[in-house]
Amino acid sequence: MSTAARSLAAALAPIAVLALAAPAQAEWLSRTVDGTMGTRIVVELWSRDHAAGERAIDAVMAEMRHVDASMSTYKPDSEISRVNARAARGPVKISRELFGLLETALDYSRLTDGAFDITYASVGFMYDFRARHRPTEQQIESALPAVNYRHVLLDRAARTVRFSQAGVRIDLGGIAKGYAVDRGIAILQRLGIRHALVSAGGDSRIIGDRFGKPWIVGIRHPDRKDEVIARLPLVDTAISTSGDYERYYDENGVRYHHIIDPRTGHSASAVRSATILAPTATRTDGLSKTAFVLGAEAALAIYERLGDVDAILVKPDGKVLYTKGLEPPSANH
Repeated sequence: MSTAARSLAAALAPIAVLALAAPAQAEWLSRTVDGTMGTRIVVELWSRDHAAGERAIDAVMAEMRHVDASMSTYKPDSEISRVNARAARGPVKISRELFGLLETALDYSRLTDGAFDITYASVGFMYDFRARHRPTEQQIESALPAVNYRHVLLDRAARTVRFSQAGVRIDLGGIAKGYAVDRGIAILQRLGIRHALVSAGGDSRIIGDRFGKPWIVGIRHPDRKDEVIARLPLVDTAISTSGDYERYYDENGVRYHHIIDPRTGHSASAVRSATILAPTATRTDGLSKTAFVLGAEAALAIYERLGDVDAILVKPDGKVLYTKGLEPPSANH
């Protein structure tokens, strides 16, 4: 059975995992923590030893806090904030971890023709969706020249990063949660856990099944969050959903949301939501914003070329598009 066939999914919202009954001898442990990385972290796993299972969850949560402390632009003492403060003036020595993730981010920028671009923050930092504040057209026009992933210059030998011009800011919010999920899964695997889910907001990764049954993922309606439009099976895969309904506000008939088009500095609106399936959450997270910028058809062409990625995209008119590897869910789901 192909990865795509095992990993059927539909789009439209952050993922709700629906519990299934486990065998009597299996002990499922779960924990939910709100606030880390600005989202909800969920870890669920099966362990024969209660204390060992709890320690495994502790280790995942500690790793999530570590990634948040290093890569949050909201923390003035984070490594990423230090880079933003200094890299336009010269090379900044950074950790191997951050250097590796910056390399990955730039790879996705090249892969998506710049639709994924961590320098969007050069404009994006001026938005405050909770306060319903956005930059003026003049502010966007002034800041937009700093938005270009080619401004981020990495020196592998020295392990430094610098920006090629003033005004450049980077934000790993489009990939760091997926990366943290993968780090959490790696920790569980090293500890011998074989059946688990780790989720950070709309980014999740599953290892194993639920003892002969797949994990069941519920996908909610984009405008009615209490309505589940599909319940679908997942085994050994990662899944990310991005939507224009996550952090947003509406004003004068226009929706302003957190996925910024690096070409314009405005909220990207070519699709309403995108769900991506791939082997890792870093990959699904890094690719889930592409369609908002390039449009559904152009994004699907990229996903099809990659070979290990499937996607379900919802266009503004409500039409749902799929990669060839996914069959649309039947009407009776």
